[in-house]
Amino acid sequence: MGYEAKFRVWRGDASAGDLRDYAVEVNEGEVVLDIIHRIQATLAADLAVRWNCKAGKCGSCSAEINGRPRLMCMTRMSTFAEDETVTVTPLRTFPVIRDLVTDVSFNYTKAREIPSFTPPPGLAPGEYRMKQADVERSQEFRKCIECFLCQNTCHVIRDHEENEEAFAGPRYLMRIAELEMHPLDTADRRDAAQDEFGLGLCNITKCCTDVCPEDIHITDNALIPMKERVVGKRYDPIVWLGNRLFRRGGH
Repeated sequence: MGYEAKFRVWRGDASAGDLRDYAVEVNEGEVVLDIIHRIQATLAADLAVRWNCKAGKCGSCSAEINGRPRLMCMTRMSTFAEDETVTVTPLRTFPVIRDLVTDVSFNYTKAREIPSFTPPPGLAPGEYRMKQADVERSQEFRKCIECFLCQNTCHVIRDHEENEEAFAGPRYLMRIAELEMHPLDTADRRDAAQDEFGLGLCNITKCCTDVCPEDIHITDNALIPMKERVVGKRYDPIVWLGNRLFRRGGH
C-alpha cells in the first residue's frame, strides 16, 4: 500500500537556496531516488539531480539524507517512518552547482596528482604475474565506486577548506595505499603520502568507513597501514637498514 510522504529538498544554486516542502506518493519497495524522480516528474520539473545506474554501482546519486551522506538509489523508503519528514540536501563539502548537484571536480584533480602504477622495468603488459594471496589485500580497495561520500564526510576538508590543497582525502589516500601494497608496483609512495597528499592530517575517526556503500574498511585496511609504513620508513632503524639493503624495503 502506498502513502503520502513529506519531503524537504534543497533548491538553489551557488548564490543562494533553501529547503522546499513536497508531499509526494510513495509505493512499496521504492528508494529515495524514486521519490526524487517523482517530484521532478510531477511537482518540480526543473529540479536538478545527478544519477545514472540506479543500482548502487556508479556513485552518481550521492546526497545527504536526513543529514547522513548516502546514495539515494540505495536508501529505501522503508528506512523511514511514514510520518517522518525526509530531508535531502546536496553534499556539504563540495560547491553547489544547482539543487542536489555539486561540483566534485576536486576529486578528479586529486586523482590526476597520484603517480600511476609503476611496473618493474622491462615487464610488458600481459607479462604481469602475481599470486592471488599477494593481491587480496589491495583488491578490496578496487570496489570503490567513486561516490565521494568518504570525501564528503571527512571533516579534515569538510570543516577546513584550507586543507584542500594539502589533503587528498580518504578515497585517494586509499588509492595510494592500493598501489603501495600492489606486489608489482615498484614506486615508493610513503614520502609522497605524507608530504604531498596529507596522510598525517588524517586522525582515523573512521567516518569515511562508516559511510562507504561498498563496505570498504578504508581506515583499518588502507589509512592506518599507510601510516604504519610511513612511520616505519622514517623512524624504525630496522626498516631504515632494510631500505639500504633491499629495493623495496619495508614492503
